[in-house]
Amino acid sequence: MLGSIEKPVEDKSNRLGVTRRGGRMITDYWEDLFTARERGKQIVWYNGGALNPIFQAAGLAWCHGEAFAARLAAQRLEGPAQLAGAEYGYNSELCSYSRTHLGCSVLTLQGTEGDQTGVVGVHDQEVLAAKLPAPDFFVNNYAGCSTGQQWDGISYRIFGKELPIFTISHPYLWGNQPDAGYLRGEEWETASTFVTDQLRELIGFLEHQTGRPFDYDALSESMTHIKRAAELRREGLDLCKTTPAPATFWDWIASVAPINFLPGNQDLVDYFAAVRDEIQDRVDNGVSAVQDEKYRLYFDGIMNWNKLGFLSRKFAEYGAAVLAGRYIQNAFWQEPHLIDTEDPLRGMAQHYLLCPTNHGAKTLDHLTLRDCRDYGLDGIVFHSTRTCRAFTGPQRLLAKSARDNLGIPSIFFEGDVADASFYKDGVLESRLVAMLEAIDVRRERGALPEDYSAVS
Repeated sequence: MLGSIEKPVEDKSNRLGVTRRGGRMITDYWEDLFTARERGKQIVWYNGGALNPIFQAAGLAWCHGEAFAARLAAQRLEGPAQLAGAEYGYNSELCSYSRTHLGCSVLTLQGTEGDQTGVVGVHDQEVLAAKLPAPDFFVNNYAGCSTGQQWDGISYRIFGKELPIFTISHPYLWGNQPDAGYLRGEEWETASTFVTDQLRELIGFLEHQTGRPFDYDALSESMTHIKRAAELRREGLDLCKTTPAPATFWDWIASVAPINFLPGNQDLVDYFAAVRDEIQDRVDNGVSAVQDEKYRLYFDGIMNWNKLGFLSRKFAEYGAAVLAGRYIQNAFWQEPHLIDTEDPLRGMAQHYLLCPTNHGAKTLDHLTLRDCRDYGLDGIVFHSTRTCRAFTGPQRLLAKSARDNLGIPSIFFEGDVADASFYKDGVLESRLVAMLEAIDVRRERGALPEDYSAVS
């Protein structure tokens, strides 16, 4: 039981100051969404890949379900929504993103209907979880996750099967054909065409729902801003290969929301220019993101949003700079060169296919080893996300490959994306210490201890 108590630690982290500006942008976005109905906006709820540029061009307000669930968890306000979901019948082993957002659906519907005898009581109508405006329709754009592909369908049922829904299907990129590889091969080109065609059908669906012709010029403008923001983001990520590291994984986690679902406009470009510039300034002046950096680590797994600040301090306490991860380097418009701003649909479709849960083990192994080499990493921390099987499935294979090919150790700890009850601090701390000791032994002897296990 003692392991579940969060003890205070000295804060040796030096987080980027500019991310506070991003936080204000995010708050403004949500406040704008909460009042969208009052301003006569139609509202779409969606999940999966970043369709917001299409919604922006169609003149819609949009709510990304995962993003709202993550926001609630980061603010530790997920409880009412998760309780609503549980009382509605959703098991605690269900993806906590979806469980939280589905709970919000219950609360939103309860508020819309004026039901004062709802699932969790009237007082919960006043909390953030109940503030989402009801959707006019749903769009699902989930790749590589069976739960995600059903999520909006379940929301559709909660709202009485009365609202329109559009679902985009994504082929899984197995990568096992002779010509297959990252961003190449017949499988890649065929899948890209298949999803692009569906995006054109989605635009037709939106034209029908809005009664307006789609503004392709507005889409090109939005994607021009997003492409530039993504390029600046990649420049900032590349600067983090410097020793000592000027910024960490946790800084980039704080910047996920802007690149993932905020409007594509000049404000977005300016934000990522400011992120890149602050990192460059740190490089120029030898400023480290972690006091007395001693270890450089990879973090594989979706973020444990309840624990962002805590984990940042936890790793920094041991001089460990977490610098890369599948959720950062390999997600969120990570290949901006694919985007043709004059005709952006194919490049958008390709990014949706590049969801980090939509690759076979061969490609994931290539990307993980590449990033470990590029950032000069000493070990891997696998966040074995309790309710996200799609992300955790290949992790044992990746751990074995990292040890066999690079000689670097790994640890696993259990947590979750939005349910804090699955995290146990004592487990992470003991395993982290063991791995750092193994790294010390490797540096001294040239090899890991013979009895070192990736589990403990």
